[in-house]
Amino acid sequence: MKPRSLRVRLLAAAAVSISLALLLAGFGLVSLFGHHVERQLDTELETYISELIGRIEPDDDGNITLTHSLSDPRFEEPLSGLYWQIQDDEQHALIRSRSLWDHLLALPRDKLTLGVVHQHELPGPDGQSLLVREQQIIVFPETGAHRVRIVVAIDRSDLLRARAGFTRDMLPYLLLLAGVLMLATWWQVRTGLSPLDRIRRGVMAVHSGSTERLPGEHPDEVQPLVDEINELLQSRDKAVEDARAWTADLAHGLKTPLTALSADAQRLRTQGQSAMADDLEQLAQSMRQRVDRELIRARLRTEVTGRPQHASLFKAVNSLVNTLQRTPAGEVLEWIIQVPESAEVSLSPVDLTELLGNLLDNASNWAKSTVVLKAHQGDGWRISIEDDGPGVNPDQLGDLGQRGLRLDERRDSNGLGLAIAKDIVNAYGGRIEFTRSALGGLAVILDLPVAKVM
Repeated sequence: MKPRSLRVRLLAAAAVSISLALLLAGFGLVSLFGHHVERQLDTELETYISELIGRIEPDDDGNITLTHSLSDPRFEEPLSGLYWQIQDDEQHALIRSRSLWDHLLALPRDKLTLGVVHQHELPGPDGQSLLVREQQIIVFPETGAHRVRIVVAIDRSDLLRARAGFTRDMLPYLLLLAGVLMLATWWQVRTGLSPLDRIRRGVMAVHSGSTERLPGEHPDEVQPLVDEINELLQSRDKAVEDARAWTADLAHGLKTPLTALSADAQRLRTQGQSAMADDLEQLAQSMRQRVDRELIRARLRTEVTGRPQHASLFKAVNSLVNTLQRTPAGEVLEWIIQVPESAEVSLSPVDLTELLGNLLDNASNWAKSTVVLKAHQGDGWRISIEDDGPGVNPDQLGDLGQRGLRLDERRDSNGLGLAIAKDIVNAYGGRIEFTRSALGGLAVILDLPVAKVM
């Protein structure tokens, strides 16, 4: 697929959109999971606060003590990450968990509301960052009521580890989801663009000549395009037919005046006015040559812009050679033909016959004993036509193919054969080259397009 392909653009846009959506979803899920874990920790810490409150009792000296230890063994393990502390309003620690060891939690001097749990984030022992929940209560109202702060804290690394573990577990599923979404997007793009692929194949079929119109029914979004293309093809065919009719009318319209001009020249010659008759005949011949070439060029334009056709190179060559072998010049020659039977070129049969006919006729007129025609396929079909005649001077090779050029005035020729061949090759986007043959005569090298078979 090319970078400018619509399919590539849609898939690239979908890939970016899916990636951004899943990235945002991943951050959102991790954030939601973190909030969920933090709420669970809040619940856990508040439970510990309630448990501490329920186990507070005075000792013999009126100080605070606990009836027994809390249920979580981490409170007894030094620097375990789970701590509790009870202190009075004067910031004097009364009792604390064994896990704090010799560390005291430095609580902020904020105003607390009785019975309400407050939240803090404070530094803890061993460089820990703690989530702190505290509640102020009144203890021992019967004996000597005073306010104390019940504090429970947990290391935030537990939250971070839980969040990281959730991210690791979620990542493979996000990648799997991305793959599934991209696969679904590819299928959707492929299905959505399939009508355009059908149109493309239809246009190729029209171009190759296997059909004249885009076939089939299409979705509502592209059916107007198909209808417009078919109307354009119909208009083109009509224009081609009109041009061909105009060409035929022109040929018939000029044929009568030129014939009359030749007849007038013949009458002048019988009357003894040979010089004037020669001038008229030369003028008629020049006009006929120009008309012939322009008619051929007009036909070429209409055929090349019309529906492309296939032509069998093998059949055209063999048919022409069989005909030329029955002519006085061709029957004495050795014809060496090397053309694959499957060779097909993207020319109309009429134009291919005219092209090769002019070149082979020229070769048979100049050859002494041998004409060689070979064809092999590369990017296109390369055809070489060589003869063992006198050849052409190297400084004149570049002039071959010019209209009316005759290098030997002794030969009966109007000088149009090579010019017409050059016009045909150029009209179909081919290439023609004139060079010297290894046999000693002229070599004509043709590069013609391969027929596209749908």
